[in-house]
Amino acid sequence: MIEIKELSFGYKAAPQLFVDLMLELTEGNIYGLLGKNGAGKTTLLKLIAGMLSPVQGGCQVMGYKPHLRHPLFLQDIYFIPEEFSVPPITVDLYVNLYAPFYAKFDYQAWNEALDEFCLPRDKKLHILSYGQKKKFLVAFALATNCKLLLLDEPTNGLDIPSKSQFRKLMARMLTEERSFIIATHQVRDLETLIDTVVILDEGRIIFNEPIYESETNLEILFNDVTSREVQHETA
Repeated sequence: MIEIKELSFGYKAAPQLFVDLMLELTEGNIYGLLGKNGAGKTTLLKLIAGMLSPVQGGCQVMGYKPHLRHPLFLQDIYFIPEEFSVPPITVDLYVNLYAPFYAKFDYQAWNEALDEFCLPRDKKLHILSYGQKKKFLVAFALATNCKLLLLDEPTNGLDIPSKSQFRKLMARMLTEERSFIIATHQVRDLETLIDTVVILDEGRIIFNEPIYESETNLEILFNDVTSREVQHETA
């Protein structure tokens, strides 16, 4: 599904963030993209989504080069950023306007997600709380039935019951053809949901392994892997 080879990328007036980055991800998994703040998680998601272009190297997603923004690619991917804005329209009007851009939009899944999150249909989006707005975006993203869903810190702003609802919906909506990549540093929120862990540290992939056969706590694993890398760098 995702194949990144020798990818390099950097922002202007800043050191190169990725140098010869290598990463392969397959369908049918919920990936946890873990890393400290500034590790490059959001940048990697934007490269996969085609919002940024690599300086060198290759990035192929579902057979497409993301930065070319092919229409068939765009209808099979959805990205929920950590910071977002919503228009001053109702939930129902938003769906009427934007669902047609996604050929596989599942209205039954949409209604189920709205009910699960207890979201109002008649209120305008911009007056909802931050947590309600985020739940709305998650519900819409899942209903698009896209093959690849990218989420950047999706549990920020959600209360404990909403986090539980989020995990249930994500697990229920995963299929063999879909993959979800969840970038976060809130490890505890997602340790029961993630089946494969990708750890990014200072622009490098330092861990990419499934965890379903391990009894290791995800937070302990994250701290252990990153601390070993620090020790290796300073040795």
